[in-house]
Amino acid sequence: MKDGFIQVAAATPTVRVADCTFNATRTIDLMIRADKQGVALVVFPELGLTAYTCADLFLQPTLLKGALEALSTVVRASEDLTVVAVVGLPLAWKGKLYNCAAVVQSGQVLGVVPKSKIPNYHEFYESRWFVPAPVDNGLIEIAGSVCPFGTDILFGSQQLENFIFAVEICEDLWVPSPPSVRHAQSGATILANLSASDELVGKASYKRQLVTGQSARLMAAYIYAGAGSGESTTDMVFAGHDMIAENGIMLAESAVPFEGLVCTEVDVERLAAERRRSTTFEMFDDGSYDMVKFSHPVSDTPLTRQFNRFPFVPAEGPDRNLRCKTILMIQSMGLVKRLQHTGVKRVVVGISGGLDSTLALLVAVEAFDYLDLPRSGIVAITMPCFGTTERTRSNAKALGSALGLTVREIDITASVLQHFADIGHDPSVHDVTFENSQARERTQVLMDVANSESALVVGTGDLSELALGWATYNGDHMSMYGVNASVPKTLIRHLVRYYIETGDSKDLGAVLTDVLDTPVSPELLPARDGVISQVTEEIVGPYELHDFFLYYAIRWGFGPAKVYRIAQVAFDGQYDVKTILKWLKVFYRRFFSQQFKRSCLPDGPKVGSVALSPRGDLRMPSDACVTLWTDALDDL
Repeated sequence: MKDGFIQVAAATPTVRVADCTFNATRTIDLMIRADKQGVALVVFPELGLTAYTCADLFLQPTLLKGALEALSTVVRASEDLTVVAVVGLPLAWKGKLYNCAAVVQSGQVLGVVPKSKIPNYHEFYESRWFVPAPVDNGLIEIAGSVCPFGTDILFGSQQLENFIFAVEICEDLWVPSPPSVRHAQSGATILANLSASDELVGKASYKRQLVTGQSARLMAAYIYAGAGSGESTTDMVFAGHDMIAENGIMLAESAVPFEGLVCTEVDVERLAAERRRSTTFEMFDDGSYDMVKFSHPVSDTPLTRQFNRFPFVPAEGPDRNLRCKTILMIQSMGLVKRLQHTGVKRVVVGISGGLDSTLALLVAVEAFDYLDLPRSGIVAITMPCFGTTERTRSNAKALGSALGLTVREIDITASVLQHFADIGHDPSVHDVTFENSQARERTQVLMDVANSESALVVGTGDLSELALGWATYNGDHMSMYGVNASVPKTLIRHLVRYYIETGDSKDLGAVLTDVLDTPVSPELLPARDGVISQVTEEIVGPYELHDFFLYYAIRWGFGPAKVYRIAQVAFDGQYDVKTILKWLKVFYRRFFSQQFKRSCLPDGPKVGSVALSPRGDLRMPSDACVTLWTDALDDL
């Protein structure tokens, strides 16, 4: 339960129709199994203690009595367990019959939630037996407990503030305004659905969309437990389709047919943070909800869910190319609008033979092709100096030629040496002045050429560099439009690879492939024997780690200890814990100390869920203290 992770499960036991004793035994077996696995909340199918397909037997007092006895058996079996179990059964209350979910823990019934929406169409005819839930909550005495009866009940952990769940039943999810909407707006971060939805061709996909969509809209975790083996097959087949989704992502799903437990961890801390961030997610308290508290021991929940090492990179599969195409479209259309607005028909791009400037060139090409402007209007300038290698220099020129651009080479060595003389700097001292003078000279060249060409300077710096402040202030930090401003380094590689795979030019593909194979470097220190001597990732750390830190620390607001914990899971076997901790401390120190560079960023398009523009996603003081974040890591 630490860090907001709650282990939850959807359970589908084998049932026998109308055999309540057998069904209780199978329910208890899975409940005990869930408890041993450390599950905090387990959800069973609709009417699971009787089976969903009892039909007119629901009107038999014998079956209803058997269901109550089965519930009592489940309650007694829960006395020494900490898991909270949600089980389904028919219940008579105040002269009417309801399709209900009973919430059970530690020898008590915490509450009973009746179904709101009673289907009576196609193969379903529940209104023959059941009535909809009453408008207001009441009290029910059941299995030795007196507890709330109604739809407006929240069940909340005494130990973890955001571990709050509510219940709806099957059809409740399928209607235009599901009860789970009010549940979530009243504070439930986890929604439990006891279901008995039969299997039909194409239905599984539709259910999957319902569950993931509802979890996304409500910024919630959604646990869906489906009836399975043993239900009557007189007219239908049930296959135990269980799903657990969180904020639009399917975390775990059963194959069908299925019997057993589907387990994973949901992150209620992340869900609560996302709701706070979203000002249109309206919370309310109209006084109609009963809050039932339960106790659960706090422990380190073992993490089995996966954390993508590359959260910015589209997953492999048929959608990856589409995602890459969309990102390039957003970047290029941002530049298109700027060119149309200014009436400018030429751009200047500084090219180094590295990844960032390569992507900026490709974006410029896309924009010019869209506007039907000649590519010769893209002026690609390579500016060799002390650290430039022949490999990057030739790649830069070959790239411009392969794309049909105007390529210029302007050697800035003499200009920088003259600048050193002007300011009294010894060129043999390879300090920050030595490095940044080159970056600023290059920017001056680009700006002045742009003036002479009536052009715009297209920036090449990326999101990863901006996060770490790995840019020279008023050097490569500055441009007239920054097309890569919200594209991280790990994603740039895939965008360039996409361009190779979808292009039809072997010459261009060969150059781009070599660019991908070149170590990331600003090339500001002299090369050694013609080889790059200044490798960025040896200085500031691996970009795959920093991009991971950036995503979870900024997009989701995870604290340092939590970022450290999930990074250990994601990069297990690749980086040891000391290495991860070292670079995480570097990330926080640089992220805070370098905010002043982000406070005056040029315009640039947002392409994903993380951006650092001071006008949009990140409005952060340039002089904020990092102490709280670094202290949290020092305590680990």
